[in-house]
Amino acid sequence: MKRSVFLVLIIFSLCTYCKAQNAAIIKWNTLENLLHQKTDTTYVINFWATWCKPCVAELPFFIEQEKQLSNKPFKFYFISLDFKKDFTTRLIPFLEKHNINSAVYLLDEPDYNGWIDKVDNRWQGAIPATVIYNASANKRDFYEKEFTLEELIQTLKTYIQ
Repeated sequence: MKRSVFLVLIIFSLCTYCKAQNAAIIKWNTLENLLHQKTDTTYVINFWATWCKPCVAELPFFIEQEKQLSNKPFKFYFISLDFKKDFTTRLIPFLEKHNINSAVYLLDEPDYNGWIDKVDNRWQGAIPATVIYNASANKRDFYEKEFTLEELIQTLKTYIQ
């Protein structure tokens, strides 16, 4: 009996992990690569956290636009600034609760002063913050603000070729 209960717990744990398979913990070098792709794709990199009310408020707009633009050369990345210790207890449950299957990365770089300027020298450190760029179009924008749905749609339209 104990063996089957243990087996059920293992299977349940694996299924829980599968739901959040698009989430991973990364370091600066991985984020740096995401920030400097040399393709004709438009990259939307949103910095957020589960504890940030404006971040959570705008997140559905980004998810919706990711779906709307799925047939165009757009790639969305969601960079969580939650604490690494909260990955399995806070971030993963949040993603599951909101059925978020996008590419989500928790940035494990607690020294914010060491990398914020490397993302954009205008960034004061507040979130939400978003980088949108297309290397082949030689276009890059940075926003340290909460987007409304309409603002996000209008901003992304300027990247549609």
